[in-house]
Amino acid sequence: MKSPFAVGDRAVYPVHGVAEVVALENRDLGGKQISVYILKIMDSGMKLIVPTANAATVGLRELIPAKEVKEVYEILRSRDVPRDTQTWNRRSREYMEKIKTGSVFEIAEVLRDLSVLRATKELSFGERKMLDMARGLVVNELALAKGVGKDKIVAEIDAIFTVAQA
Repeated sequence: MKSPFAVGDRAVYPVHGVAEVVALENRDLGGKQISVYILKIMDSGMKLIVPTANAATVGLRELIPAKEVKEVYEILRSRDVPRDTQTWNRRSREYMEKIKTGSVFEIAEVLRDLSVLRATKELSFGERKMLDMARGLVVNELALAKGVGKDKIVAEIDAIFTVAQA
């Protein structure tokens, strides 16, 4: 079976973000040879080993195509989110579930919701941490999908939420 990723490809690993496939190797696991991806997370430099047969199961996916970037920006700009009356604890669990999906669209919703919330109240430490995580994941993927620097994406996102707060 042909592997969907080749050495040098970039892929997204849930929660950790964009990774580069640095090697495709065969490893001995319990006397059985299995094919694995060696991934290097671009932000942290952390290395992960993912069996190729389990890649889809763990949520390893390709970067979004450039044509879908617009949809992420639409999510960030939308403000028709219902006013949330849940406790932070419950909201936190829901946000983390969205981040764990690895979907840039779900993560963009977390970024949007927490950014909007930040305009109305001071975020707790946990909320700020989650906002930073969501922001980093979205910025990294959009920068690669658009072929631009992270600074440009940060400025575009900042502009969206600055306008929204005005």
